Amino acid sequence: MPAAPRGPSVFLGLLPWPERVQVARALRTETVGGLVLLIAALVALVWANTPWRGSYEALRDVHFGTAALGLELSVRHWTADGLLTVFFLVAGIELKREFVAGRLRTPATAVLPVVAAVCGMVAPAGIYLATAAAGGGRADGWAVPMATDIAFALAVLAVLSTHMPTALRAFLLTLAVVDDLGAILVIALFFTSRLNPAALAGAVGGLVVFYLLQRFGVRGWWWYVPLAVVTWALMYNGGVHATVAGVAMGLILRCARDQDAGEDASPGERTEHLLRPVSAGFAVPLFALFAAGVSISVPVLGQVFTRPEPLGVVLGLVVGKAVGIFGGTYLAARYTRARLNPDLAWADVFALAVLAGIGFTVALLIGEVTFVDPADTERIKAAVLVGSLLAAGMAAVLVKRRNSIYRRLWEEEHLDEDADGIPDVCQRGTGRLNRARRRR
Repeated sequence: MPAAPRGPSVFLGLLPWPERVQVARALRTETVGGLVLLIAALVALVWANTPWRGSYEALRDVHFGTAALGLELSVRHWTADGLLTVFFLVAGIELKREFVAGRLRTPATAVLPVVAAVCGMVAPAGIYLATAAAGGGRADGWAVPMATDIAFALAVLAVLSTHMPTALRAFLLTLAVVDDLGAILVIALFFTSRLNPAALAGAVGGLVVFYLLQRFGVRGWWWYVPLAVVTWALMYNGGVHATVAGVAMGLILRCARDQDAGEDASPGERTEHLLRPVSAGFAVPLFALFAAGVSISVPVLGQVFTRPEPLGVVLGLVVGKAVGIFGGTYLAARYTRARLNPDLAWADVFALAVLAGIGFTVALLIGEVTFVDPADTERIKAAVLVGSLLAAGMAAVLVKRRNSIYRRLWEEEHLDEDADGIPDVCQRGTGRLNRARRRR
C-alpha cells in the first residue's frame, strides 16, 4: 500500500511485488468468475419463479452415472459433489501457497488473518445458535453462515467499479481461503453420512499415492487425473463429502518451485493456473445454477424473518460476519501491536468485514447437506440469498463513500513513470510517491 512503512508491524501495508502479482492474477480470475456466478444465480432465480419451474426441477433431478459404482447421481448432486471438488482443489492449492509464500508463512503475518477468519466463523455460528435457541429451532444449521464467497464479493466490487487497494483485496482473499478450509473441516467432521471403512481406506490410500508421486517428482497428468477421479469416487462412497478429496489433493500438491531443477512453476502453480478458470467460470456458476433456484414468494420471505433457522442464517451473515471479522482483526492488531496502514482507517476494515457476509456458494452447499426436507432447504437457501444481498448492499454503501480515497491510493499504487512494468513505489520506496503527492 502506498505511503505505508513496510514491515511485519504494519497491517494492510504494501505487498511485496511477487506476491502482489500472484494475488492480482487470482483476484482477476475470481472477479470474472464472480460475474458469471451472479448471472447464473439470477438465471436460476428467474427460471425457478416462472411458469417453467417444472422444467428447471426436472433438469435438476435428472440422474445419470454408474449405479454399480454408487455414482448414479442427479445433476444437482453432480454439481455439488463433483464440480465443487474442483473449487475446493483450487482452494486447497491457494491455502498451501499462502502457507509457503503468502501471508500465512510466518506467525507474525498469519496471526491477523487467521484470528479474523476464525472469529468470522465463530461469531455467525454463535448468533445462529442463539437465534435458534431463542425461537425453539434446530441447532444443526449453525455452519451455514460461516463461509465467505470470495467470487461473489469481488463481483460486487467489480459492479460498483471501486478502486479498493490490493492489500484490502488480498486480506479478503486470505480470509476467504481460511474460511474455505474451516468449511471443509466442518463438512468432513460434522456432516458425514454412514461411513464405509473399505472405501474410505481406499480414498486415504489414493491420497498417500498422490503424495508419493509428488514426493518423488513424478510428472504427467496421466498419473494424477485418473488417480484423482478414483480417490474422489472412493471418498464419496466412503461416506465423507467428496469435496474433502479436492482440498486434500490441493494441500498435497507442491507449491514451492524446485530451483535446482530450473522450474518456472511448481506443480501447484501449474494446476491452479489450469483449474482456477474452470472453477471460477464453470464449476461454481453451474453449481449456483442448480442450487440457487428457490421459490421467492411473500410467504417464503416472511418465513425467512419469522422462523428461527433462516433468521439465524440472515443474522449470522449480516451481523455475525461483520462483528466477528472486525472484532477479531481489531483485537489481534491491538495485542500484536500491529499498526494499521496510515492511509487507511478502521472504517475500511469494517466495510471489508461487512462484505465478507456474502456467503453464497459454500453456504448453499452446507445448507443442502444439513437440511434434508425440501421445505427447510428452500427456506435456508432463501435466507442465504437474502443475507448475502443485505451484506452486499450494506458493503456497497460503506465502500462507495470511501471510493475517492481508494481511487487516489490505487493511482499512487500503480504509478509507473519509467514504464518498466513495475510500479515505482515497489522499487523506490516512498520518495517518488511523496513527490507525486506534492504535485497534486
